[in-house]
Amino acid sequence: MKTIKQIFILSLLLIFTNLYGQQSKPLIYKINIQENIGSNTWVYLQNGLHQAKNRNATCILLHMNTYGGSVVEADSMRTAILNCQLPVYVFIDNNAASAGALISIACDSIFMRQSASIGAATVVSGQDGSKAPDKYQSYMRGMMRATAESHGKERLVQEGDTLEKWRRDPKVAEAMVDERIVIPGFADSTQILTLTASQAIELGYCDGIAENINQIAVQYLGYSDYNIETYNPTLYDKIKGVLMNGVLQAILIMLIIGGIYFELQTPGIGFPTAIALTAAILYFTPLYLTGYAQNWEVLLFVLGLILIVFELFVIPGFGVTGIAGIILVFAALILALVGNIRFDFSALSLRQLFRAMMIVTAGVGMGLAMIVYLSSRIGKPGIFRRVALVSDQEGFVSVPLEPLTLVGQSGVASTVLRPSGKVQIGDQFYDAVSLKGFIEKGEEVIVKRYENFQLYVTKREHS
Repeated sequence: MKTIKQIFILSLLLIFTNLYGQQSKPLIYKINIQENIGSNTWVYLQNGLHQAKNRNATCILLHMNTYGGSVVEADSMRTAILNCQLPVYVFIDNNAASAGALISIACDSIFMRQSASIGAATVVSGQDGSKAPDKYQSYMRGMMRATAESHGKERLVQEGDTLEKWRRDPKVAEAMVDERIVIPGFADSTQILTLTASQAIELGYCDGIAENINQIAVQYLGYSDYNIETYNPTLYDKIKGVLMNGVLQAILIMLIIGGIYFELQTPGIGFPTAIALTAAILYFTPLYLTGYAQNWEVLLFVLGLILIVFELFVIPGFGVTGIAGIILVFAALILALVGNIRFDFSALSLRQLFRAMMIVTAGVGMGLAMIVYLSSRIGKPGIFRRVALVSDQEGFVSVPLEPLTLVGQSGVASTVLRPSGKVQIGDQFYDAVSLKGFIEKGEEVIVKRYENFQLYVTKREHS
């Protein structure tokens, strides 16, 4: 019995010793950045930084191989890296071009494969790849410089004198954007700066050459025994990344605007409502789960819609309520795209705000264009013929008499007018549109005018 107890105690000691040993090893948390910089990589980095903190990682290592991508997401990624409490290193495995160079410069240390390169950060057009106007180059140049400067200066003692030198020369970062900036021996006034691993070491933009992550851990980080964990994005992360793409967000806004408009133009609740509701869910859900959209921003959007509907169908004309509703909807769509905590926008950059406004403006513009186009097609031969109420619907008889004679006559609403529907005048039925609010079935109406094969009516007021 005594022997069994000793074996049991010894087993427990071995288990606890092993667990303690695992926990005491430095943990390197690896995040792969090996595709074009965009909404996907931004989501991966956010989640990876969060998980690294929860796992009590010693440091974070970005395994990078990218030709660049969106400057907007790259700006968000470099800001997250600069604000990260853990040291963030990057291993450039072949390429860190354009937006990838910006992200790399934000890291605490840069390690490169011997065959790798970094630079070529000129802003180009997303349509044809041509060089963007100088104002975009100027902003990118300033962002690259600010990122390099964020690492500060180091003091050097030479011949008894103390000198201060940038850890990463901001001029080198600017030369990666602007060919007019000359780096003697590396780039003249006709070249955008792109550095090899050995050149990057000479200019202080590489802290070591390595062929794999294990070499970085042992040779440069000084870890003889360590653990590596890798962030693996889930299917949900990938879907969320796609939904947070600026182009798709603009399309969702277009569907929201178009769906609301066409639902207000047709009786009942149907397909346009389903489209608008689905688009709104797809727009706000990933932003809410990521922490951008707050509860009050979603409520702001709903309140804006309520005010618009109230203005259209309850209050005659269009005034303060409708304008307030439009402002709230616009504000909610924009604010949901920018990060804030309890209405605190102190960390909001002008670039983020500009991006949000451009996405919403583009979405609204596309929505208006869709409304104009579809409105011109409704009722005509093709897939839109059945969308509108036309005079040859089964069960109703269109009267080929002079319709202008109906102006001023009274009738009864044979369907609910919201605002479109049917009215009965005499023993005939006509397409009609309510000029003021809803008109319930059975209520008396009076014809005010006739346009585009439709009667425009109002509820008959009884004195």
